[in-house]
Amino acid sequence: MLDKIIIDGLSFALPLFVMAIGGIYSERSGITNLALEGLQGAGAFVGALVATFLMMALPSESQIPYYAAMFTAMIGGMLYAMLHAVLCVNFKANQVISGVVINILAMALTVFLTKVVNRIAFGAASDKFLLNVSSRWTIPGLSSIPIVGAVFKDIYPFEVIIVLVAIIAWYVLYRTRYGMHVRACGDNPQAVDAAGIDVAKIRFSAVMISGALSGLAGMCFAYSISAKYASTIYVGYGYLSIAALIFGSWKILPTLGACLLFGFAKSAGHQIVQVLEMPSSYSDLVMVFPYVLTLLLLIFFSKHNAAPKALGEIYDKGKR
Repeated sequence: MLDKIIIDGLSFALPLFVMAIGGIYSERSGITNLALEGLQGAGAFVGALVATFLMMALPSESQIPYYAAMFTAMIGGMLYAMLHAVLCVNFKANQVISGVVINILAMALTVFLTKVVNRIAFGAASDKFLLNVSSRWTIPGLSSIPIVGAVFKDIYPFEVIIVLVAIIAWYVLYRTRYGMHVRACGDNPQAVDAAGIDVAKIRFSAVMISGALSGLAGMCFAYSISAKYASTIYVGYGYLSIAALIFGSWKILPTLGACLLFGFAKSAGHQIVQVLEMPSSYSDLVMVFPYVLTLLLLIFFSKHNAAPKALGEIYDKGKR
């Protein structure tokens, strides 16, 4: 049972984590990003669409559609994130309203486009794209270690991708000049501008990074949760990742801890339902566990979380 909790918990926590990293980039640059949910849905739509057509053209055992879906989902999420960036950076719109509207638009648009593509291309009235079941790996030797070995069992390929992306994202944010500029834009954009650096460009690029990572997360959820794409599979996860980055004080490593906590809470709930042989309706009830945990953490820890000083503030170069 414990092994299953760890395996399923990681497959949920890691996509949540990479999406939260995207949120960290955006918000450390000063742009409030409530649009993560919409970005992951739009990105996953593009990835699932590409995977569906590649599956028709390639042999069933080919892994090309899987990796192509991950890559194109990042591109799709990044392009859709440009809408949030243009509204908030170029037109200086209210960042909270922009994020909420982008979420609503993504939900409606992906449902509509999925139905249209299925009707035109496949002659089917469906709001889903069916995907192949993802292969899973087990590392011999390490997987036999008690308890800890569960981390190395039944690994989705996307989990390895996310770990690599997270390492790169951490290095870029904390060890490069660009990362320093991103963090400075969120704390003191006037100083960044005074140093001759374009605040708007830094913020725009940070929002696009958040879109790419959110799109990757959305595609990972599609493969791990149901082996299909539907606009409903990612509902709530964007806001859960926002809660995780807030509890992690907009820092990558503490945010990982929060995501793992949410992931294990979700998987433990499912295991409890199965072990106690409770009615299937209770499996839906345990979906609230991560959100209940979010409320509890909010009560006890939110006062101690320090957001970037210029988060949500519209920077106008002419008013320096």
